[in-house]
Amino acid sequence: MRLVPWQPDDLARRLDDVMAVYGEAMGYRSELLEARRGYIASHARRPGFRAVATLTNDGHLAGFGYGYLSHPGQWWHDQVYNALDPAARTAWFADCFEVVELHVRPPAQGHSLGARQLAALLRMANGSTTLLSTPEADEATSRAWRLYRRFGFRDVLRGFRFPGDERAFAVLGRELPLTPPAS
Repeated sequence: MRLVPWQPDDLARRLDDVMAVYGEAMGYRSELLEARRGYIASHARRPGFRAVATLTNDGHLAGFGYGYLSHPGQWWHDQVYNALDPAARTAWFADCFEVVELHVRPPAQGHSLGARQLAALLRMANGSTTLLSTPEADEATSRAWRLYRRFGFRDVLRGFRFPGDERAFAVLGRELPLTPPAS
């Protein structure tokens, strides 16, 4: 397996593969995936876009992650910003890199691919803080939660419900840059 940085055109060219990994990792239904396809494609053109991909030796996509600078008028930004108190808004959103997606195909999970993707993405990120959202889960058993805690992410908002998703999410954040290197 090899980890590679991706440009916006790389994500666009491999969008079918990206959607397949996204669907497998999140357990989303095909109709929901189709609705989100356009959003993901448009994210590659946002300011500060950074992406990484994990490719198998034969070029198949095993995982990917991307993010960009968070700005007013972006759906996720506005949802989370409006849920925070003024002090938290200033602390987290003044210069924020949003980790939008970070996924590994379920059969490839448990081999540090997500950790390598997250480390590379955060090292490439612009901004003084970073935020992400993840479904609420048992922190002791969830690989995603263990990964985020290992990288120093802390609670910003818990039990948050985004419109259109019945699950509760947590919003987690940390300061940038990523030092010392997380493993």
